[in-house]
Amino acid sequence: MTEQLGMRTPRRLIVTGGAGFIGANFVHYWCGKYPGDRVIVLDALTYAGNRATIAPLEGKANLRFVQGDICDRHLIDQLLKEEEIDLLVHFAAESHVDRSILGPGAFVQTNVVGTFTLLEAFRQHWLAHDQPDTFRFHHVSTDEVYGSLEPEDPAFTETTPYAPNSPYSASKAGSDHLVRAYYHTYGMPTLMTNCSNNYGPYHFPEKLIPLMCINILLGKPLPVYGDGQNVRDWLYVEDHCSAIDAVIHGSKPGETYNVGGNNEVKNLDLVHKLCDLMDELAPDLPVRPAKQLITFVKDRPGHDRRYAIDATKLKTDLGWTPAQTVDSGLRQTVLWYLNHRDWWQPLLSQEYQAYYQTVYASV
Repeated sequence: MTEQLGMRTPRRLIVTGGAGFIGANFVHYWCGKYPGDRVIVLDALTYAGNRATIAPLEGKANLRFVQGDICDRHLIDQLLKEEEIDLLVHFAAESHVDRSILGPGAFVQTNVVGTFTLLEAFRQHWLAHDQPDTFRFHHVSTDEVYGSLEPEDPAFTETTPYAPNSPYSASKAGSDHLVRAYYHTYGMPTLMTNCSNNYGPYHFPEKLIPLMCINILLGKPLPVYGDGQNVRDWLYVEDHCSAIDAVIHGSKPGETYNVGGNNEVKNLDLVHKLCDLMDELAPDLPVRPAKQLITFVKDRPGHDRRYAIDATKLKTDLGWTPAQTVDSGLRQTVLWYLNHRDWWQPLLSQEYQAYYQTVYASV
């Protein structure tokens, strides 16, 4: 492709969910690497979307923020047409398993209906431009669609059968199937990536790593589900962004790639790593050593035991490998939370506190 030969043509892209955790990190990454591209950030600014995350970029002439819902077909049609979009990168999703257990309807609406709305709008836009082979619709998904692994099972590959176990993962599986169908039925130039657990800057406080970091700083209990032996493959968010970049610029339409960090860690071991880092890097902790704060709580319903990603295809086809180990990435993440209290403190709202009490009632 011309991009690989150093003759890259500037893109005009929409990033859905671009004020959320992974989406905003992607916007920062993309604007830094491709300053000549036109970037439209579309985000509904629900509880996990935070415009302050992309505020440093909003003064740039090539970036436009639009508050809106991916289920709003009229808005999507309008943006695709007036901005002459040739690339759509779709992060927008309800993404927290605990919230999907409490209220699954929002997950079906956003993840399934929202993805369908984007696909239909992009298909009509692509057809109106005589189906150019430069257009791309990149769908960002999760390893959770594959279900749960036993300790001795091989890692998930792109051909692992889907077996979602939560309303969240089931809704993401539904969106994946739609994306695949639009490629095979209509020939639409789709791409898809299924990633492992992301971590890094700008992560909403309800997720495991920021929750632990913030609770340590506040001297609050560190709630660990069940026996803490659930295993996740941790992917530093900037590595995820670089993988999506590689897929967009290097793969052909219809491809699916798994993106993993090669970092399988038990949840309890991860919490211990965070406690040790906080003890080392934070001078004035309310409770030290921080491990004293670890509290085991009732396990999450349908809690998948282990996830692991085999990213061999991505390495073989496109030469991508993660730059961060779990230890280097966690150190950077802890330092970020220590240095950005002004970002996370306003997020500890009454609504967040009420949600926290609902999920962790026993702590």
